[in-house]
Amino acid sequence: MSILYAIIVLGGIGLLGAVVLYMVSKRFYVKEDSRIALIEELLPGANCGGCGRSGCHDFACACVSASSLDSLVCPGAGDEAMNKIASIVGLASVQSRPMVAVLKCGGSCEVRPSTARYDGAGSCAVMQQLGAGTAGCPCGCLGEGDCVDVCNWNAIHIDPLSGLPVVDEDLCSGCGVCTRACPRHVLELRPKGPKGRRVWVACSNTERGAVARKECTAACIGCMKCEKVCPFGAVTVKDNLSYIDADKCRLCRKCIVACPTGAILDAGFPISAKDAAALADKKQQESKKDD
Repeated sequence: MSILYAIIVLGGIGLLGAVVLYMVSKRFYVKEDSRIALIEELLPGANCGGCGRSGCHDFACACVSASSLDSLVCPGAGDEAMNKIASIVGLASVQSRPMVAVLKCGGSCEVRPSTARYDGAGSCAVMQQLGAGTAGCPCGCLGEGDCVDVCNWNAIHIDPLSGLPVVDEDLCSGCGVCTRACPRHVLELRPKGPKGRRVWVACSNTERGAVARKECTAACIGCMKCEKVCPFGAVTVKDNLSYIDADKCRLCRKCIVACPTGAILDAGFPISAKDAAALADKKQQESKKDD
């Protein structure tokens, strides 16, 4: 009999709690704008944070309450989806600049000799906190794949031969999650460039040239040759490291030809920079002979 009483009492408490919750939900119900659900359907749902918001729902709420979409861009959605979002909220659409992650490290297994063996947790963050690393370069990629783990688009994988992450530009949304996950900040978001063509410095080593060269034969040595040959002022050398301003770069690739260590890379071009330079020299010589 006591068990029956207990069941009745517990059932009554449960029923009373359900009634109270129902009344509270009705009393404090906040009607959500129906446009938020429409916008969320257009978003990738990865909650990557590339828009600067806590998630896709927060981004949708911000779009509905915004007076302008200038600062609201979802890298994963693309311009087509953003145009539809603009029509839903009745605001002018904003064309985003396609971005892609690039690796600022060329320290593959061939050019960066191993100086130690690491048997700890397979995490770049843990390795960095322990001050560990399998090579002498204190600024290069650690190769444990934290960037791979956080990528929601499966756009990054570790090359088993080089030991470095490889970014698939067709899959990369430019959300920047990988750049924030990298403890050494060797991943950077850069504009994809016209026809997917871009030039960047694949090195993060700020040590003096002789030291950096000893640690990695593909390191930037701060010789300033790239800065001197650039006709557009796009290349600067600071703290023994070269950097290319994507907004100023006109993709002439003279810096690549001038770099003695091969620390400057390009992507999206039909032929290599050295072959293009050789072809230009040949045409120039032929024109001189004709004159």
